[in-house]
Amino acid sequence: MSSRDLSGAARVAVLLFAAFAASAAPAARAAEPEFGGQCAMSLAEGQSVATDCSVKWLGPDGKTYCFGNADAKQRFLKDPQGNLERAREFVAVSEVEATGKRMDHYKSEEIQDFVKGVISQKAAANGGVFPFTDPVTGQPLKLVFDKVDFVRTLHGYGFFPDVVFHAQDVAAKTYLIDFWVKPQGDKLVVFDTRIYKAPRQEGTGWTLMARQPIPWWWIPASEHPGQTEQARGWEVMSAVEEDIVKERAKDNGIFKLRDAKTGEELKLEFVGTHQPVRRLQQDGRFFACTDFRKEGTKDQFYDVDFWVNEKNGKMTVDEVRVHKVPEKQADGSYIQVPRYNFDDMKFDVVP
Repeated sequence: MSSRDLSGAARVAVLLFAAFAASAAPAARAAEPEFGGQCAMSLAEGQSVATDCSVKWLGPDGKTYCFGNADAKQRFLKDPQGNLERAREFVAVSEVEATGKRMDHYKSEEIQDFVKGVISQKAAANGGVFPFTDPVTGQPLKLVFDKVDFVRTLHGYGFFPDVVFHAQDVAAKTYLIDFWVKPQGDKLVVFDTRIYKAPRQEGTGWTLMARQPIPWWWIPASEHPGQTEQARGWEVMSAVEEDIVKERAKDNGIFKLRDAKTGEELKLEFVGTHQPVRRLQQDGRFFACTDFRKEGTKDQFYDVDFWVNEKNGKMTVDEVRVHKVPEKQADGSYIQVPRYNFDDMKFDVVP
């Protein structure tokens, strides 16, 4: 399979992970109604019905679910978990199919022109440079656009133009930045932007280094779970990554998480997902560790664990825990202090 055309595997993979990506931590996020205020019972029955959310239910996940009437709510609560899974699957399939149909109207050249326009507009407002914050270092970058290298396509998921930039101060420092572009309604939208490769100095020169062994855009194109242990590991990461992306999209790239110990609402900037994925022997749950930086800081990092369950062949994020928090030292620096450890837990590494 060509890395530049992943549409075949992606069509299957997106249907799998999109259904469980909507789940989140019970202590984490309670905001706008789930499913955009549509009747949760109607969705579970395969229909889209808008409501005024006057009849609602606060689920154990901390989210608000709306219903068209009291009868729909009563029927839903006879099997809330099963109905939620059916509703999410219907929404996921509908979204993927709709996105795929919209994507069919666009050619690669149009995606390139759109991204060039976004970059040009942003650069024009910032003195001719494209501003971008390096998620690993927290350093604000001033980049100069070189070219759109090529566009990857994941059918039903979006387009991924790979864009080449160089640093304004050192032309030899090259960055490859991927833009995630999705058609929404009758227009294109930049859904997320991440560094794929960054420069590293070697002697007097610079070389490009990938940030992860597997590029982030490949994660949703992983194969059907259960074929191999390696594919299963990437399915877990797919659930985690998609959950993070969707939450960030709600608030201009900021991931909000309620600290269960202090009650503080943390505003975090995503840095990356650790490898490998692990699976607990006692209950079969998977977990993946992630790094986030406190908004507006350069050296205050949180380690956040995403716990994932496999239910009916789907990976579902069902808990998010703050694992390590930044603690200020006497010299003004910060170190990460764990809230809990895994000393009493036995687990297997999932490649």
